[in-house]
Amino acid sequence: MLIVQKFGGSSLADAARIRRAAQRAVHAAEMGNQVIVVVSAQGDTTDRLVSAAAAITKDASAREMDSYLASGEQMSACLMAMAIGNLGRTAISLTGWQAGILTDDCHSDARIQALVNNRILQELACGKIVVVMGFQGVSAAGDITTLGRGGSDTTAVALAAFLNADKCQIYTDVDGIYDRDPRIFPDAVRYDAISYEDMLTLARQGAQVLHVRAVEMAQKYQVTLQVLSSFRPGPGTTVTALP
Repeated sequence: MLIVQKFGGSSLADAARIRRAAQRAVHAAEMGNQVIVVVSAQGDTTDRLVSAAAAITKDASAREMDSYLASGEQMSACLMAMAIGNLGRTAISLTGWQAGILTDDCHSDARIQALVNNRILQELACGKIVVVMGFQGVSAAGDITTLGRGGSDTTAVALAAFLNADKCQIYTDVDGIYDRDPRIFPDAVRYDAISYEDMLTLARQGAQVLHVRAVEMAQKYQVTLQVLSSFRPGPGTTVTALP
């Protein structure tokens, strides 16, 4: 099987969490699967990068900000590839443009249009775990673009759709989708499964577990998502087209 695993910033916030995520990827590979890992920037890295840029100028060009902010995911992906290598598996990190993720030219809020090369498949065929930097791509002009907040979710779904993956697993700091925020409401109920439509409603109402564009793309291409906890076992929540 081909599996896409996405790890958000909280799941990669420190070395111990990166190692835990790497162990999940390696375990999936040892079960005989081909594995693509999509990573966000660690913890609050993007916020810190934004603040650092603001200390230089309040009027940075969108093009330069995209190139600059993409570095957060680059650091995460390289560390993840190192962690996987330390566990005895071969891994390679790919930027969005190396992976062939083509977007429009709307800097800071780009939309993915296509996958334009076979680099990921080539690396998988060599037995490698492929670590792709989320949140970023490249425009037809060759400029780095970013997808906006939550864009790594969209990267994972897009790769699952374009490569016809068997699973798309979204690892986060909660163990699934709830009817209310379980950190605020102790009686919140976790869904075993939820439809794309209901998930879109929750996302548009402010639920931050999945990005709206990621759910829209999953619905368009009929990609079934599994929302799972990075920190404890459990079945999570399946997001799919329910009857």
